[in-house]
Amino acid sequence: MKPGQEVTLGLRIRRAFFDRLLRDAVESSFDPARRASQADWKAAVEASEVRLQWDPDHAPDGAKLDRRAVQLGLRGEALKALATTELVEVIDMSPFVEAQRVHALAGAPWPGLRTPVEHVYPHST
Repeated sequence: MKPGQEVTLGLRIRRAFFDRLLRDAVESSFDPARRASQADWKAAVEASEVRLQWDPDHAPDGAKLDRRAVQLGLRGEALKALATTELVEVIDMSPFVEAQRVHALAGAPWPGLRTPVEHVYPHST
C-alpha cells in the first residue's frame, strides 16, 4: 500500500532454476558453521550472483512471526536469466491481494482469508 508499491506480482519460474539459485546462494552475513573464515565468506560473496538472507516472516495482519522467510538477491547472469529464459509467467496478483486485505486485517484466525498451502521445500543441493 506504500506509494510506488501498489502492485503485487507473482513470478512463476522454472524449478531447476530455483534449485540452482538455492545451491549457489551465499549467506548475507558470516556464519562460522558454514565458512572457514570471514575472508573465505567475503570471497564467496564477491564471486556469487545470489545472496541469501533470512528475514522475519509476517502473519497476514503484518505481525512478526518467530519463523524466518528466505529472501534471495540476484545480480549478473542470474538476474538476467530470471528476467528472460527462466521466467515462465508474470501474474498480476493485485486484485486478489486487495480483495484479501479486508480478511487479513480482520485479525486471527482470519476467517475468509485465502492463503497458499505451505510445504517444506524439498530441493537438491
